Amino acid sequence: MNIWDLIVALILGIVEGLTEFAPVSSTGHMIIVDDMLLKSAELLGSPEVANTFKVVIQLGSIMAVVIVFWSRLWSLVGINIGGSEKIVPVTKSKSRLKLTHVIIGLLPAVVFGFTFESFIDKYLFRVETVLIGLIAGALLMILADWKTKQAKKQNKHFEAASIDEVTYKQALLIGLFQCIALWPGFSRSGATISGGVLMGLKYRAAADFTFIMAVPIMFGASAVSLLKKMDMLTTDVIPFFAVGFISAFFFAWLSIRFFLALISRIKLLPFAIYRIVLAVVLGIVYINMM
Repeated sequence: MNIWDLIVALILGIVEGLTEFAPVSSTGHMIIVDDMLLKSAELLGSPEVANTFKVVIQLGSIMAVVIVFWSRLWSLVGINIGGSEKIVPVTKSKSRLKLTHVIIGLLPAVVFGFTFESFIDKYLFRVETVLIGLIAGALLMILADWKTKQAKKQNKHFEAASIDEVTYKQALLIGLFQCIALWPGFSRSGATISGGVLMGLKYRAAADFTFIMAVPIMFGASAVSLLKKMDMLTTDVIPFFAVGFISAFFFAWLSIRFFLALISRIKLLPFAIYRIVLAVVLGIVYINMM
């Protein structure tokens, strides 16, 4: 394993960390950056090892969410340990976010994911489908922003719900929006944040709920995938995997902090514009490469 190989691992970890929780599609960016430019499958000897690497660095991103939302995650099961997130004392109030809200939000994606996993892996992990997902996700985000503006125009006293006011119905509907993100390029966070806003949540509340749901669904999917591919983790590739994991963790931590501070101010439109511009540019590049 030479220096260039480790630089490739570092770059892919940075791409994963910066895009996993922003509404721009980390899967889309990984497919574009890796398949079109870096070609980690060639460096690692096979597409299977490269895919295993992408699973491992996702775990780095998940660890960043756990660190940022540590106290909030414990509060879901009634344990208040304090920390960086402001924790409201746990009560029996129905308006308190509970673990059951998260489970309900996860169920649709779990069902759809297991049902269509083979189809998605076989037919949808291509640059063409990612470009479609980027555009479609952008349109959903624009719709979410527009609907919020319309609600405020029609009712000057309109106040979106906070994360502790999420209902079970809203959690389920947000979970259904999450299913759309099974299409590569659509973006899980983009779909769920847009869905949350359309369901009447504040932007920050929708983002918080999205990140909290990410922990079990991403950890579960990554753990199952990794267990199936443990034989790929040979001593030759451990340095490559380690560099990618660490860089994904660090840059995901930075990305989450930055995004949570930004989302309430700029909303979703700038991310939607970025997605559309990226799709157009990459579409032109891809056509010229064919």
